[in-house]
Amino acid sequence: QVQVVESGGGLVQPGGSLRLSCTASGSSFSRNAMDWYRQAPGNQREFVAGIVDGRSTNYADSVKGRFTIVTDNAKNTVYLQMNNLKPEDTAIYYCNVKYAIDHRLGSSWGQGTQVTVSS
Repeated sequence: QVQVVESGGGLVQPGGSLRLSCTASGSSFSRNAMDWYRQAPGNQREFVAGIVDGRSTNYADSVKGRFTIVTDNAKNTVYLQMNNLKPEDTAIYYCNVKYAIDHRLGSSWGQGTQVTVSS
């Protein structure tokens, strides 16, 4: 089993920035992908950004040019740098890690971190 912990959420004014962190921990796993999702009240959880094998990145259209996902492979950590935040970015942000242990695939979610964009 892989444990996932997010941090870095908070309250920020429109136009501001935040950096979220997500760290995966466990024994003898290989990390395949790390993705960020978000869920606003009354909405379904939606994909925000992801990185595969520590290199290939993908973004939702709504965040392209404003959010950047980077990884520190040595620390099994992925960061989501969020710039020019808008009120519609307000949501709980979740990290999902896809991994393999002894050739068996798995997926773990973190507990989420709240991001609120408001003046």
